[in-house]
Amino acid sequence: MIKVIPIALSCLSTVAIVGCGGAPRAVTWPEARPWGADLPSYRAPRHPIPTDEDARAFAEPGGQLTQHDAFAAALLHNRDLATFAWDVRIREARALQASLPPNPEIELELEEFGGTGDASAFDAAETTALFSQLIELGQKRRKRTRLAELNQDLAAWEYETARVRVLTSVARAFIATLVLQQQTELANRNQALAREAYDTIDKRVAAGAAASLDRTNASVVVARAGIELQRRRRALASARVDLASTWGSREPAFQRVDGDLTQLKTLPTLEVLSSLIDQNPQIARWTVEMTQRQARIDLDRAGAMPDVTVGVGAKYLGESEDTAAVVQLSMPLPIFDRNQGAVLESRYALAKARAARRAAELRVGTALGRAWRRLAAAHEEVTALQADVLPAARRAFEDTNVAYRQGKVGYLSVIDAQRTFFDTRGQVVGALGAYHQAVVDVEGLIGRRLSTLDEPRPNETQSTGDQP
Repeated sequence: MIKVIPIALSCLSTVAIVGCGGAPRAVTWPEARPWGADLPSYRAPRHPIPTDEDARAFAEPGGQLTQHDAFAAALLHNRDLATFAWDVRIREARALQASLPPNPEIELELEEFGGTGDASAFDAAETTALFSQLIELGQKRRKRTRLAELNQDLAAWEYETARVRVLTSVARAFIATLVLQQQTELANRNQALAREAYDTIDKRVAAGAAASLDRTNASVVVARAGIELQRRRRALASARVDLASTWGSREPAFQRVDGDLTQLKTLPTLEVLSSLIDQNPQIARWTVEMTQRQARIDLDRAGAMPDVTVGVGAKYLGESEDTAAVVQLSMPLPIFDRNQGAVLESRYALAKARAARRAAELRVGTALGRAWRRLAAAHEEVTALQADVLPAARRAFEDTNVAYRQGKVGYLSVIDAQRTFFDTRGQVVGALGAYHQAVVDVEGLIGRRLSTLDEPRPNETQSTGDQP
């Protein structure tokens, strides 16, 4: 039996050559959409930390928070984005596994012993050592690896989709906070104006120039202004928490957000925006998706070809002390199962993907048209409010106050003019917020800022290298 081992080991080295092959390619990430491309984003390391240390503590943004600061913090520390980054690494590991060949098998057989007569001992025993290897035909391994790599690319596109979604969420939360911050400041000024008006009326009542009812009405206005101020403060506190949560914080460390709502961008046409819709990662990913579905068909078609198991070894004949070679060859006969169902399923999946791609293009195009119409309406409303309505409401408020001091109008006219002025100022801030939220919706659908429309578009064929 010992004499068999050297021969068997030489056979194993021969069979092992079948397992030689290349490793899958490294992770590739699609080129980032222009929006936020200048900022680093979280990418999962190749060697994960098996503890909670991966929570990635960082210095909270403090003081005056700009939108750029918020983007930078969220792209590196958003928890949802991190899960998509790990999905890419998971697909990378699956591609590695798919590239590996089947393991060889070893078989050791001992017969013609333990019987009666001459076969009662081991002298006449026959020992066979056999090494076998499954050989995949039809380039199954290469096609399986290719499919796994495309699945990895799809995970990278899902990551890019999530990255743009994070930017959109941060922008919305930042604008909502900025609007509420300005509305709170406005409510504070409105309360100050209401108190100033109350002091004026109180002096007139004391001088006998106005009825005490006017003072009562003025006190109601002051009380209502105080209630509105508290309501705005509570809403602002909630919005600040929502903004901080985009980078994984429970409580905000920043004092206030720094931004200008009054800046209006040049309104692009819907045709210009529609020409950029292919930059939306939900659309751009379909090129890889269609290739992946075709790769699945190729692999399933290769599955129709049976694999061959080849075995080589040696047999030692104890009675004659001779050694003989053993060769084994086996393969299934593709009589009934030729993988027809899997091939048909993958073809149906490709047809479904074509329909899904058209549906995605229609869905994004419809959303873009809807967002553009909201943007156009908000732009028109802001322009009208700033140019006509607010100046007129301010003049009416000021003129009514002057007329009241001169005794020409009653205090109810002052209250009415004051309410109109306060409401108009709040309406302007709200309209500016709605305008900028519509801008964010459009930018999220085209994957870039409206201010960069004159810059060149990214080359979809390029990809960045692996980042551990």
